[in-house]
Order: sequence, then C-alpha cells, then structure tokens
Amino acid sequence: MDAIVTAGGIPQPGEPLYELTQGRPKALLEIAGKPMIQWVLDALSGSRALDRVVIVSLPEDSGLVCSKPLAYVPNQGGMLENVRAGMQKVLDLNPQAHHVLTVSSDLPAITSDMVDWMIATVSGSDHDIYYSVITRQVMEARYPNSKRSFTRLKDVEVCGGDMNAVRAQTAATNEALWQKIIAARKNVLKQASLIGYDTLLMLVLHRLDMQEAERIVSQRLDISGKIILCPFAEVGMDVDKPHQLEMVRADLAAKVPA
Repeated sequence: MDAIVTAGGIPQPGEPLYELTQGRPKALLEIAGKPMIQWVLDALSGSRALDRVVIVSLPEDSGLVCSKPLAYVPNQGGMLENVRAGMQKVLDLNPQAHHVLTVSSDLPAITSDMVDWMIATVSGSDHDIYYSVITRQVMEARYPNSKRSFTRLKDVEVCGGDMNAVRAQTAATNEALWQKIIAARKNVLKQASLIGYDTLLMLVLHRLDMQEAERIVSQRLDISGKIILCPFAEVGMDVDKPHQLEMVRADLAAKVPA
C-alpha cells in the first residue's frame, strides 16, 4: 500500500499555533530535534507493509528523508485539492493502487507498528473509506490532558483519528462527494444535511451506536464506509494547540537517546 502525508496546514493570525509558526507550515515545527513531519516519515519508513510515500504541500528541498520511495506534490490551495492531487500522484506512479493510506503530518507519536496494524486492518475488507476512531478511555489513559473533542454514541465515546484509508479511485473521481465532506468538516448544520437531521438527533440523544452510525452514513453518502476502532491513542494525538505540542515534545524527547 502507498501513503499520502498531508502537510498543507499553515496556521493563520489568531489561530492557536500562529505565534509558533509565524507563517510557516505546521508540519515543520521542531519536536525533539527534528521537524514534526519527519517523525511521521520515520514511522512510515519502518513499516513492512508500505511501498511508497507522497508528501502533499511541501517543497522537495524541505530536507526530509524516508527509506521508502518519496514523491512530492505542491500545495493546491485547499484540503480537497491537496488530497485529490496526492491520490492522482499515487495513481500516476502506481496505476494499480487499490487503497491508499492517508496520514496527517501532525501525528508525530505514531510508530511503524501502528502503521502496519492499520494497513493489515484495512486489507481485511474492501470498503471505499476507512475512518479511525479512538475511545475516550484509550485517549485519556495515554494523554490525560490532551483536551480532545469526543462524540458520544450509545455504546462508546470516541474522537477521530488522522490515519485513515481511502479507495484510490473513489478519492480521485468522486468530486461531488468530497466537496460536500470537506465543506461540512466544521459546520454542524452542513454535517446534518449530509447525514440527515434524524441521524443528528439520534447522536444528540445518544441513541445511535457505532455500527448503526456506520450504516447510516454509508447509506446517506452512497459509499461503502468502515469505522475502525483504533487501539492507539497516538493516531488521534494530532497537534492543533500549543499545549498539545508541548505534550508530544516531552513525550518524544524522552525517546531520543541522550
């Protein structure tokens, strides 16, 4: 399987990480002696199941290294455009690509074993989209002060992970679907219009379990989707705020030999 690493985030004035980035990509924030994205690339490098890596939104002279064949795609100006350009690059390099792993550049604590677990889990079935979630218990046991946002379902409370998988052709060709999904990311009303207000009400009332949520969303979006209950808190520990950056800096500094 090939992987896309998305690195297009540049914090703007007023956003939590702007004072630390000052107009530079978040992916290049220093963590324990190297750029945040390099920790992600190190995890991908050690994967036994990964073939190649495509980095989206950083230039080739960023000084990054990876033991897997590495390709770059320039920033396309938006999340949808970046993901689709990355998928197209994968298909250009490997027309037979089936599923592609998508990894955010701000997951510095992931390891090669976690990458291989995700690939093995995805390889066990054949869905359009695989979306990882982590339970509150797992997340708070590993990162008790991360202050993640959780969705409360009937059977569990979860937060979203940022290592997922997509069928290459689905991402490359279904533009209408991706426009809707990207537009709805941070807008509750648009999310409701995607999944239906009845489904949203069931979520609010905590009457929807994870299996039912998976079935309804797949049906409403006309895709085959699979929610993956991930046992690794690191997959959900994306760095969005200064206190999260300090947490992973302390965590990873302890793993660097003196």
